[in-house]
Amino acid sequence: HDIDEFIGIINRIAQDHPILVDKYLVGKEIEVDAVCDGTDILIPGIMEHIERAGIHSGDSISVYPARTISEKAKETIAEYTKRLARALHVIGMINIQFIVVGEDVYVIEVNPRASRTVPFLSKVTDIPMAQVATNLILGKSLAEQGYKDGLYPESNHVHVKAPVFSFTKLAKVDSLLGPEMKSTGEVLGVGETLEEALYKGFTAAGKKMSNDRGVVLATVNDQDKEEFLEIAKDMKRVGYTFMATEGTASLLRSNGIDSIVVNKIGEVRPNILDVITNNQVDMVINTPTKGNDATRDGFRIRRLATEYSIDVMTSLDTLKALVKVNQKHINKDQLKVYNLAE
Repeated sequence: HDIDEFIGIINRIAQDHPILVDKYLVGKEIEVDAVCDGTDILIPGIMEHIERAGIHSGDSISVYPARTISEKAKETIAEYTKRLARALHVIGMINIQFIVVGEDVYVIEVNPRASRTVPFLSKVTDIPMAQVATNLILGKSLAEQGYKDGLYPESNHVHVKAPVFSFTKLAKVDSLLGPEMKSTGEVLGVGETLEEALYKGFTAAGKKMSNDRGVVLATVNDQDKEEFLEIAKDMKRVGYTFMATEGTASLLRSNGIDSIVVNKIGEVRPNILDVITNNQVDMVINTPTKGNDATRDGFRIRRLATEYSIDVMTSLDTLKALVKVNQKHINKDQLKVYNLAE
């Protein structure tokens, strides 16, 4: 349906060029910012997204240094960054997004400009990238500024950039994450472990991280059920309880996880919307099915939950990260949260 709609929009005006169709790769999305003086290329760091490719980089949780890719992949990324910067004759900043699938590295896009991750990377590496790049444009080389060519040594701490959303204030915006950016800000979490950094990021971004895990309302499409089941097992261990639509509830029950069945929209009341308006749940997990009708139902569920200040999760990767943090016992008194604006 979406393809028909968008092709219809494209073909309203006669096209001189063919339509480009991208192949989707299930991999780890990686982002790099670098500064180049025409000869040398300084790469302050390699960042890794928590969410898989397909969610806009501005809406993804970004982790520095990259943790799950191999040293070989990092070397390839550094080499590709240098070759692209030189080929494009960049003097100043360049931003490149990659997908890593196993040991294979693919380039998604190259932007010969500053990106939204520059303030984050500048802060966590102590390299003032905007200032360095400005000096490069004015003719002062990297060597003259005291910087070497290549990948900068990685930090010993873990740094997380987490997006902040304003869905409660934006009445018609769907909280479903996808290729269109919807976040309105971001926060920075720093820790000795990924879990500590994520805890700070989630807390600063407004996620509820209480010890009372609460009730989860789940409606998950068929292609996500297997992956969701593994996360649900971990959620049960840390104290979450479940309400779900029939298909998801059946899956949970057959795997030893108690779940209260909730009627879908259009079925006998009380249904899924009533459960939300009665404040019976603390989190909504909703992964939409393909096709417009189910997506419309999903939109109503997500919008209503947002209006009742209930956390909505549409990405299983983000949910997995949240559960991972809840599995760790972190001393909240030792936590400090930084805002990128400081």
